Formats: sequence, C-alpha cells, structure tokens
Amino acid sequence: MKIAMGNDHTAIELKNIIKEFVEGKGYEVLDLGTNSTESCDYPIYGEKVGRAVAGGEADLGIVICGTGVGISLAANKVKGIRACVCSEPYTAKLSRQHNNTNVLAFGARVVGSELAKMITEAWLDASFEGGRHERRVNMIMEIENRE
Repeated sequence: MKIAMGNDHTAIELKNIIKEFVEGKGYEVLDLGTNSTESCDYPIYGEKVGRAVAGGEADLGIVICGTGVGISLAANKVKGIRACVCSEPYTAKLSRQHNNTNVLAFGARVVGSELAKMITEAWLDASFEGGRHERRVNMIMEIENRE
C-alpha cells in the first residue's frame, strides 16, 4: 500500500518522523514535499496529496501543517477526498471506520511526534465498516457531486 505525504515548512521534521514510522510498518511512501524550511503555501501540498489519492497514484494520504486545518481544507477540495484533522487516536480510528477517510491530517504545532505516531497507527490499522456508515458516506459524496 502506498501513502502520499505532504506538508508545509512548519512540518518537515514531523513529516520525516512519520514517514520513517510508516515505512517501518511496511508501507511505501510517496513524499510530495515540501522538503525546504523556507516559507511555503500549504494548499499546494494538500492539493498534491489529494490529487495523488483521488487519481490512484496513492492509496491513502497524510498531510501536516501547523494545525492540520489549512492543509486538510485544501485536500478536501479535491473531488473524492475525505480528509480529517485528528489530534488523538480515537477520532483517527473512527474517521476510517465510519467516514472512510482517505487522508489523515494533523498539526505539527498541535501534536508531538509520539502522539502523531499513535494517531497514524490507529488510522492505518482501522478499516471502513460499511453498513449504515456507507449510506452516510454516499450522502456526503452526493453533496460533492452536486457542486
């Protein structure tokens, strides 16, 4: 399974930690940057990850900026993306089980590296339960398709 990762300049260190963690779990990582500490615009990297996931170049995505909010908003503008900002493992797990999220977001200024690993692990280990949740996810996607 391939995981696309993207980040802004505030999250390079955490991205590299999570990248190594994810690779250590046996996943392939598609690093879409940035790898520079110079100030950059997080929407560029949110969109890159969203397009990689929506286009099938990656199975899932992880995006990181200062809070996780801005980069997740950018990823969510790509049709077919369901990105969720998570600051603890429980929400990450349920976002996959109930909402079939395909992009995980968190903030480098919000969570430390160990918590980020726990969030990532909970999200990657969970899977969509379908059932009553599938109807609701389909409703969300119908809203997107009407736009």
